Amino acid sequence: MSESNKKIVQESDDLTYGDIVWGQFKKNNLAMFALYGLSILIFIAVFCPILASDRPFIWVENGQTSYPWFTSLFDRNYYENSVDIFFNLAMVLSIPLTIIWVVVARVIRTKHSEKRAYRKVLYRFNIGLFAAFIALFLGISTQKYEEPYKQYYEEYTQAKEDNQKDISAVFTPIPYGYRKTGFKSLDGISGEHWLGVDQSTRDVAVRMLYGTRIALSIGIIAVSIYVTIGVIIGSTAGFFGGWTDILIVRFIEIFMSIPSLFVILALLAFVEKPSIFHIMAVIGCLRWTGVARLTRGEFLRLRNLDFVSSAIALGFSTRRIIFQHVLPNALGPVLVNATFGVAAAILTESTLSFLGLGDVSVPSWGQTLNEGYSTGAWHLILAPGFAIFFTVSLLNLVGEGFRDALDPKMRK
Repeated sequence: MSESNKKIVQESDDLTYGDIVWGQFKKNNLAMFALYGLSILIFIAVFCPILASDRPFIWVENGQTSYPWFTSLFDRNYYENSVDIFFNLAMVLSIPLTIIWVVVARVIRTKHSEKRAYRKVLYRFNIGLFAAFIALFLGISTQKYEEPYKQYYEEYTQAKEDNQKDISAVFTPIPYGYRKTGFKSLDGISGEHWLGVDQSTRDVAVRMLYGTRIALSIGIIAVSIYVTIGVIIGSTAGFFGGWTDILIVRFIEIFMSIPSLFVILALLAFVEKPSIFHIMAVIGCLRWTGVARLTRGEFLRLRNLDFVSSAIALGFSTRRIIFQHVLPNALGPVLVNATFGVAAAILTESTLSFLGLGDVSVPSWGQTLNEGYSTGAWHLILAPGFAIFFTVSLLNLVGEGFRDALDPKMRK
């Protein structure tokens, strides 16, 4: 056997389950298209301050140069919501973190020739890098940097009208923030306002861009909450069985009989000023039943297999058997469910904002859709409606792609 054939055989023998699933997923052209579309949405969510901001990159006044755009990224007078601070930090650190990751990955690769050993070390490094990022984000969130608010664009336009030479600036392509008001109410699409103006005299295009952050964060955080709850409860029921399983299943069935949307409406009605984090927490605490049932079913299937019996015979702790041996093999259907869950969470948040129960301080797509419904302005209906439809469709297509890739019957 030639050296090239030996290398191919060696690489095929070293394939992980994730490699097999990803190989199947890539054969689905529609799912890959949806994945690229989601990547574009994430890119927009992270880098939207480069596209739209009323703080200039460079501000020169009376010979003094300042950089308001950079200082505004962590300014709580300008970005009040922690979601914006998180994405701004991701934008600032995206390039240096990518360089660090590539360098470390190459170093690890040179030390570990086997793919499984390489990925195990790289996985631990990724966890450490993410933990460091979260720690830095929490540290920045506690230090509420606030500089005096200044209307840069208004001063700049006034200086141009007065033909003043002592002020110059470089602005983003859309020189408005998502809270900027004062435009002509319900103005249509134009060169100045790409998607028109809403009833509250705010630029719709800017609110759609920043609304991407809200939609994605709502979906990911809410789903992370209920996946964690569902995995813990479902794995406990499926692994131990007996009365533990019976009691937990009855509890799940009782919880499933409660209409979650009405519970969310009732809970938010008692909150004086519902924030985006209230909505995340409520959705996360009410939608875990499906994940719990999926996890329980997978544990019931896996707990009597030989590798679990071997782990028990070797005297491994129950926690280690559940989380290191059984759970990784049971996460496939859970991850597919989570993908669909992100889409459902986005729809739920948009519904709440449409009904006027969302966070009015954030640029939610549902708020814009509500204004379109109340005013009949077509640009306020089509823009958020298409954004919601497009995002949810992409997530559903990705979920279907992973579902097919996980199905052994679909593999060729």
